[in-house]
Amino acid sequence: MDIAVIDVSGLGGAHHQHVVERLVEAHTTLGFSQITGHGVPSAVTEALFDASRRFHSLPIERKRMVALDHLHRGFIEIDTSIDRHSSIETATRANQSESFMVMREARHDDPDVIAGALLAGPNQWPDLPGFRESVEAYQHQIEPVARAIVAALAEGIGDDRSIVADFDRPTTWLRMLHYPPVAADAPPDLYGSAPHIDYGGITLLAQDAVGGLEILGPDGWLDVDPVPGALVVNCGQMLERMSNGRLLPTAHRVHNRGGRERWSAAYFFDPHVDTVVAPAPCAVDDTHPPRFEPIVFADVIRAELGASFESHADLLGN
Repeated sequence: MDIAVIDVSGLGGAHHQHVVERLVEAHTTLGFSQITGHGVPSAVTEALFDASRRFHSLPIERKRMVALDHLHRGFIEIDTSIDRHSSIETATRANQSESFMVMREARHDDPDVIAGALLAGPNQWPDLPGFRESVEAYQHQIEPVARAIVAALAEGIGDDRSIVADFDRPTTWLRMLHYPPVAADAPPDLYGSAPHIDYGGITLLAQDAVGGLEILGPDGWLDVDPVPGALVVNCGQMLERMSNGRLLPTAHRVHNRGGRERWSAAYFFDPHVDTVVAPAPCAVDDTHPPRFEPIVFADVIRAELGASFESHADLLGN
């Protein structure tokens, strides 16, 4: 089974229905697609990757000055993240990647900050010329794409805005990843990113030409061959719940065995932290009863971050 490459430039136009159908087919079967025609300028993506390379090339002491904080923003050092919640494979080794995490910028007068919403607050920014500007430019371009894909998937399963409304005030995460080379003879369970399923809404991934991303298909692991300019799209467990199991959250991993550095940028577009996630009315009927109990997304975040990051262990008790 091949991973669909879908030109989404037709959304909202004459080919809208065809694009919606292709997206739904991809994400109710294999669970992954690659989209082109998304409208994010290549120069914006290139500037983001350049900013990531410049940051990760800094001395470790400078990177640690913006180490991951209690709001889950900042530098995530290699060997500090383990996918302990994975239902695919029990992780015994830390992921062989380092990254920088940015979420939605929220000042002191932001409603979520005032309300004490989970993880609401400002980002950390390294003292690196042009870094913040490049990151925020990419965030500005990628969010409308994420909204359009969620809306298309929801429309394709018959939603009347119940699902889309859960993303009106989204939780967003941008993780700029650097995977150092891993020796070809390294242990098979030493991953750049161990097998896992994303737990949120959707993920849009920009990746370089090195490769190494693999997804778990019906017949085993499949390579996600890089397509120039494309974004890799996959659904998370919250969208699975909203669609009552129709939209699939597919397991994936990164094996960086090519002897080269790998760079990627993952944008996670999730419901607001206070969203009660449950099957949408369009996905439930007499022959399709609810498969999932309602769950608050903030509780999911606490469990996932608390289990995966030593610096967030306190979240498990809240």
